[in-house]
Amino acid sequence: MELWYSENHSEDVKFSIRVDKQLYTGKTDYQRIDVMTSKEFGTFLTLDGLMMVAEKDEFIYHEMITHVPMSVNPEIKNVLVIGGGDGGTVKQLVRYEGIENIDLVEIDRAVVEVSMRFFPGMRVGFEDKRVTVYYEDGLKFIRSKRNEYDLIIVDSTDPFGPGEGLFTREFYGNCSKALNENGIFVNQHESPYYDNYANSLVRAHSRIKGVFPIHKLYQAHIPTYPSGHWLFGFASNKFDPLEDLDADKWNKLGIKTEYYNTDLHKGSFALPNYVKELLENA
Repeated sequence: MELWYSENHSEDVKFSIRVDKQLYTGKTDYQRIDVMTSKEFGTFLTLDGLMMVAEKDEFIYHEMITHVPMSVNPEIKNVLVIGGGDGGTVKQLVRYEGIENIDLVEIDRAVVEVSMRFFPGMRVGFEDKRVTVYYEDGLKFIRSKRNEYDLIIVDSTDPFGPGEGLFTREFYGNCSKALNENGIFVNQHESPYYDNYANSLVRAHSRIKGVFPIHKLYQAHIPTYPSGHWLFGFASNKFDPLEDLDADKWNKLGIKTEYYNTDLHKGSFALPNYVKELLENA
C-alpha cells in the first residue's frame, strides 16, 4: 500500500509527496504536528497538514530570509526571530560572529522539541549560547519592546491559526517600534500565484507599506511551497535592500551558502509583471 502526503494549493490543485514512513504525529493546544520521510525531499514537517520545512529545500528559504538583511547591514548585533521553531533561521544567523544576541519567540514548544529530534542538522542554532528561546505569543512579546533590535525576522506560518496575528497592521507597527533607527524587518510574504495566497500577500504588503517608508518584496524558488514561487518582504526606516547592499563586506565574511549570493540578491528584487500589478493594486 502506498502512503502519500497531499496539500491543497487551491480548490483545484493538489501537491503530493510519496511517503516512506510517518515518524511522528501529535496534537498541541495550537496545531497538529506531523513528521514524515520521503525519498525525494527527505524528512519533512507539516503543521495542520501544511508543509513547513523539508530537508531537501529548507536551505533556500532560510538563506533568503537571513542573508538578504545581513548583507545590507553586516553590523547587525541584536536579532529577534518570531516563529522559526524548526531552527533553520537561527542556524543561519549563528554563522555570523558579529551577532551578539538572538531572541527566538515560538508559541508552540512542541515545534522546537520535535524539530530538534527529527532535524538534527538544524539544531545547531538552539545550542548556541547567544540564542534565547521564549515560548510565548509573538504578538504579546513585541508590544513591550522599544528601540531594541537591529533585525526582526518573522518566520511565521501562513496567516491563519497561530500565525494569523503576525500579518496585522498592529503587529507591523509594534515591530517598527521594537527596531532601532537602523533596524530592518523581514518576513515571509506568501506566494503570488494562487488566489488565496496572493490575497494574503496583497493585504500584508499594503499594511507594511503603511508602517515603513521603505518596503520591497523579493523572491525565491522553493519547490515544496505552493507554486514554488515564494516572496519575502524587506522593510526599514533607513536601509534600501538594493542601494545599501554591502556586497564586498558580506563576501569578505566567507559564509558558504548553497542558494544565496550577492548577485542573486540583486536579481531577487526584480519581480514579474503580474506580481508588480498585484502590488500596485494593493
